[in-house]
Amino acid sequence: MKAMLLASTVSVALLATGAALAQESITVNIGSSHPEQNIWVYAMKNTFQPTVDKILAEAGEYEIDWSEAYGGTLYKYTDTREAVQDGIVDVGMVGTVWEGSTMPLQNVTYFTPFATADHKMIIEIFDDLNVNQPDLAKSWEDSNMVPLSSLITDSYDVYATFPVNAMSDLQNRKLNAPGTSANWLQGTGATPVDGALTTYYTNIQTGVTEGTLSFASGILPTRVYEVAPELTRVGIGSMYFGELAANKDFFDGLPEPVQEAFREAGKATSKAHGEYVAELAAKAMDEMQAAGLTVHELSDAEKQKWVEGLPDIVQPWLDQTGDAGKAVLAAYFSALRERGATPLRNWDEGR
Repeated sequence: MKAMLLASTVSVALLATGAALAQESITVNIGSSHPEQNIWVYAMKNTFQPTVDKILAEAGEYEIDWSEAYGGTLYKYTDTREAVQDGIVDVGMVGTVWEGSTMPLQNVTYFTPFATADHKMIIEIFDDLNVNQPDLAKSWEDSNMVPLSSLITDSYDVYATFPVNAMSDLQNRKLNAPGTSANWLQGTGATPVDGALTTYYTNIQTGVTEGTLSFASGILPTRVYEVAPELTRVGIGSMYFGELAANKDFFDGLPEPVQEAFREAGKATSKAHGEYVAELAAKAMDEMQAAGLTVHELSDAEKQKWVEGLPDIVQPWLDQTGDAGKAVLAAYFSALRERGATPLRNWDEGR
């Protein structure tokens, strides 16, 4: 009897060991240039990773050993593309807003402001276009990356040391305007200064700039409202900022079930990201106003002056991107109108 019990115990132990061995562990280096409380990184940490873990745990064949490098420990905001493209991280936040020369097609929203403030719509559109619009899909492939989930902003407005009651108030002002968003200040009399959410506070505090073009969900965690206590709502719109992406060489080497888990987690991340940004933007306004932020609304007449006063800022982008840019522009505005958006300026007309 003792022998039979011993044999049974050994058999159970061997089966348990076999099951453990069958669940292969895969190390994934994941990182970002921004900290975990940032809206894009929050989605990575709190939705993408646990969703991948859940999907794989249910299948029982693979598990992920996450090696996290958030908060710019491996790369800064100027190097997001290279970090993922070159495999410094396997999965990371890619800010295409800073890649005007290397990934220009992804910046179509930044050349067509005042299109829509619906950030969830922007997520939906670019989750589709990045995979199904041939030129965008090829751009990701050529950059050795696999797009997984669209990263966006809520609508851009002016956070500054002064209110904007009329367009004349922008004359001779210096505002942080990252990357291609500098185009939105053409014709306004203001001078754009490059930067990122991680640099705005110090820039404004030290007088390098007097404010920034930015969005509530990004301003709250960086506390920029403390040094830029005047918010003027101008409704420049929500923007496609970049992507949660995987290094293509790494991704192609993953087992198919893990690839599929990544794709499914990317979809879940897009949905959660949109909801989180909506919640945080509303919370941000409450908290910032309680802390002393004053909110102003630019009148429709002055806003129209801004929109109409902009030069044809999309044409230089089209000159740079050629037929591919025309195709992306057409696909983007078609997607906007199909979803009920009414852009304040039809940047695609006559192209």
